[in-house]
Amino acid sequence: MKAALITEFSQPLHIAQVSEPDTPRDGVLIDVKACGVCRSDWHGWKGTNHVVKLPHVPGHELAGVVVDVGPDCRRFRAGDRVTVPVILGCGECACCRAGHLTICDDQYVVGFNGWGAFAQRVAIPLADANVLKLPDAISDEVAAALGCRTTTSFSAVVDKAAVKPGETLAVHGCGGVGLSAIMIGAAMGATVIAVDIIDEKLELAKQVGATHTVNAAKTNDVGEAIRDLTGGGADASIEALGVTETFHNSLRCLRKLGRHVQIGQPLDRHASPEIPLLETVYYRQLVIMGSRGLPALRFPALFDMISAGRLNIEKLIKTRIALEDAGAALAKMDNHEDVGITLINSF
Repeated sequence: MKAALITEFSQPLHIAQVSEPDTPRDGVLIDVKACGVCRSDWHGWKGTNHVVKLPHVPGHELAGVVVDVGPDCRRFRAGDRVTVPVILGCGECACCRAGHLTICDDQYVVGFNGWGAFAQRVAIPLADANVLKLPDAISDEVAAALGCRTTTSFSAVVDKAAVKPGETLAVHGCGGVGLSAIMIGAAMGATVIAVDIIDEKLELAKQVGATHTVNAAKTNDVGEAIRDLTGGGADASIEALGVTETFHNSLRCLRKLGRHVQIGQPLDRHASPEIPLLETVYYRQLVIMGSRGLPALRFPALFDMISAGRLNIEKLIKTRIALEDAGAALAKMDNHEDVGITLINSF
């Protein structure tokens, strides 16, 4: 089969013919129809994720058709249209039994712990607890665009921040995951404020549901600007970049008792930022939460929002490419030049 391999970090992907993966005993083999190009893939390509061992095939935002089923897998058969959460839980531990598969101690992360979906076929273990059959109303491209971006944002906005109609939600960073959070926040009835430094991304944020935008590069104090705009601060705020400055902006923009949700992955110097604990968190009694992925049991609620027309995920898809162009798409992320979601739809 054809695949795009990382053979050297930060270098062009190598398109090659490789052996088809074996079907896991508890899993499925999927013929990939669409796959997102995500900033998490970029992190793996840059060498910042320690689990990635070269040579490696990235790709974790996928939709496709089951072509083979392992002997211990019971819920799927060849021909099923499916998608896959990025984080797979074992299905047996206490966290998984409680429904929290994304914090399973024995989790498997698609496209990181094993070869991913920048390929014609991908093997997925732990299928019965994690893989999802796609409703007829959800296309392959929309399912791939959900990826880890829309699903993580759904968890952040709906489950963690519990945004209510009439509340104000600030979203810092208008990449794929931020745009998804904006769209979901608007669908939940919130007033959404989008923050970025690129006007083209802010314009797209308006198109998918933002009521107000703030260009952080043209604003002296983002937190103060949002507090002034809202008459006291946002009820909830999402940091979608993993950058210390935007983390602080998110905290500062909140009103008293506000909720911050971290969905941007912080690395290197950004992994341990100083927190203004006394003035920001203690006196104003803020809540700080994290959101990473979405367990399979919550996908049906997201599917229902899409099927009901409350979320138009196709608005987020801005670029469609062939597998051969995946490396260039990753390189474009070096300077945050990517706008919207890029999908591989030709393998």
